[in-house]
Amino acid sequence: MLLKIIYRNLAHKPLGAALSIALLALSTGIISMLLLLQTQLEQKFERDLKDIDLVVGAKGSPLQLVLSAVYHVDAPTGNIPMEEVEKLRKMRSISGITPLAYGDSYQRFRILGTDTTFISRYGGKLRSGRLFGQPLEAIAGATVAENTGLQVGQTFYSTHGDADGGAQHDHAGYVVTGILERSNTVLDNLLLTDISSVWSIHEESHEEHDHDHDHEHDTVPREITAALVKARSVHSAMTLPMMINESTGMQAASPALEINRLMKMLGIGVTALQTLALGIMLISGFSVFIALYNRLRERKYELALMRSMGCSRARLFWMLLSEGMLLALTGFIGGLLLSRLGLWILNTSAAREFHFVFRYEPVQAELWLLAITVMVGALAALVPAVSAFRMNLSRALADA
Repeated sequence: MLLKIIYRNLAHKPLGAALSIALLALSTGIISMLLLLQTQLEQKFERDLKDIDLVVGAKGSPLQLVLSAVYHVDAPTGNIPMEEVEKLRKMRSISGITPLAYGDSYQRFRILGTDTTFISRYGGKLRSGRLFGQPLEAIAGATVAENTGLQVGQTFYSTHGDADGGAQHDHAGYVVTGILERSNTVLDNLLLTDISSVWSIHEESHEEHDHDHDHEHDTVPREITAALVKARSVHSAMTLPMMINESTGMQAASPALEINRLMKMLGIGVTALQTLALGIMLISGFSVFIALYNRLRERKYELALMRSMGCSRARLFWMLLSEGMLLALTGFIGGLLLSRLGLWILNTSAAREFHFVFRYEPVQAELWLLAITVMVGALAALVPAVSAFRMNLSRALADA
């Protein structure tokens, strides 16, 4: 019965209620989407690091090196000689190195030349088939297999670079030997092969190019794109970058440091948007207050009649307070729908480029957002509710 009365009260002037709900939905929608983006990006950054203390690559932007070698979402800074990486492998302060070599792709998914330590680093497991063992054998991540339709035993031809318009290496094809289970790591978005396969593809391409132009070709140097380094101790992880940067032609970058810098830069924009959304929420709370207070003045006689027919002060107080909280709850639900719509649009437009899909399930921080939203509605309704509680029954009936 009480909910029916509350609904009729709100439906009496639907435009005012709709405005309050729309403002609350907009503010909660912005905050909800930012919480989802920030939480999932932080989880992805942390999950894909997997004990990588350093990334070694060509000199350039440290952040670009980390994004390209760890998260595979940016162009590499260049190539480095494999012999220099082998020298690093012999250092006592380094406990392990995983080489990476790429430059080709298939349907915009990167083909990464590496060794099996890269797969074990992320806990990769085969869903079908076997690991690569011979040149021009490759295994596909779960997302790659789903989007390209590649199956065990199938042959595919790589494209130079990451774009669809690159030249195809149709002189040699890769044979798919295995499909990986989904791991929710970078493994899902990669085609993995032996480094010798990458070298072989480009050596043959280089020879054909020289033959077409009647040039005497040189041997293609053994180069890789980057190396993931595991230091033997925390002290080594701190001292190695300076040593590598100063004494070699390569660059060493700390992924944790670079990602922290990136998150701080992103955090400035996120904080600004959250502040804007909180401002909109306060405005919506003020709108709820005005709407309920004006309706209280219009309904004094109605409320006085309810009191005279046995409705208690506490019941009237709770009824008005519930109106504010119901408006806030409706706005919160509308905000959740808006945030999921925003994620769907983002996934539709960016998933093909970055091969990362944001999940729609709620995060724990949204429970706090729900509590804050309902509190805003309750505080907005508090003054009208207190006024109704303190209303003089005889004066209200006499004024009517």
